[in-house]
Amino acid sequence: MTNVHAELILTLGGVFASVKWTQRLTFDTSAALKPSARKNLARPIITLTTDYGTGDHLVGVMKGVILSINPDANIVDLTHHVLAHDILDGAVTIAQAYSYFPPKTIHLVVVDPGVGTPRRPILVAGDQHYFVAPDNGVLSGVYDQTEALYVWNITSEHYFRNPVSSTFHGRDIFAPVAAWLSKSWQTAAFGEQIEDFVRFAIPKPKVDGNTYKCIVLRVDVFGNLITNLKAEDFPALLAPDAKFTIRAGKAEIKKIVPTFASGTAAEPFAIVGSSGYLELCVNKGNASRALGIGRGAEVTIQVE
Repeated sequence: MTNVHAELILTLGGVFASVKWTQRLTFDTSAALKPSARKNLARPIITLTTDYGTGDHLVGVMKGVILSINPDANIVDLTHHVLAHDILDGAVTIAQAYSYFPPKTIHLVVVDPGVGTPRRPILVAGDQHYFVAPDNGVLSGVYDQTEALYVWNITSEHYFRNPVSSTFHGRDIFAPVAAWLSKSWQTAAFGEQIEDFVRFAIPKPKVDGNTYKCIVLRVDVFGNLITNLKAEDFPALLAPDAKFTIRAGKAEIKKIVPTFASGTAAEPFAIVGSSGYLELCVNKGNASRALGIGRGAEVTIQVE
């Protein structure tokens, strides 16, 4: 089978992620989910992840569409504050959150700067979860964590609202598809299986001898700087006698503490966050402001 590659560059403060059109082996649709995930939920769960914000009616309208089709749906807002138009931020967000939900949860992800263009809407079955999203790479982090992966191009228009707006596919395509899926669970009814779905590589740390070069993937609401370095992949940093220097912005950090409260007031420190990534923080302060850096900034770790 011929592999088709199309390079799309995503810029993240000078960091580039290479996007590839990836083909996979033929899927077995009868095994779209692991056996433990096939039992129906009493109230199907649909999560929402978007960059819509909460300042207007968009999210509420999507919920209304879902409940009009399936009044028993249990809708959970993951977040509506993904950075606007930022596919990478959406990919990181859903990848860090979806696995905490029960099997057969449907995750509706709309970060869609290409809405109204020929980009495809897709339905994904991966291990124990379903995903409905635009085919723009926003599920790349999910793909990286999934063993059994099945993808359909959503082409069955009778599941859509009519007419379909060219600017609000969240309402007219993605929400109704998620709702109808929660009633029927018949993935093959929504379209044709595809292998050339879009995915890109989430930026990874670079290792050069005893030096790790990573980036700030995101800044949380507290101003903590979340890097792309998973502490479990670099155990040398967590050794009791580890000696290292973390250089980020205006700061040099030489310690990793177990809790936020363990950090000295007004002094930046490192911590392993709840998602397993190395974070730079200030106790009861804003590390982004204190260090003068934000998303995309380079962080260098020198192990002695």
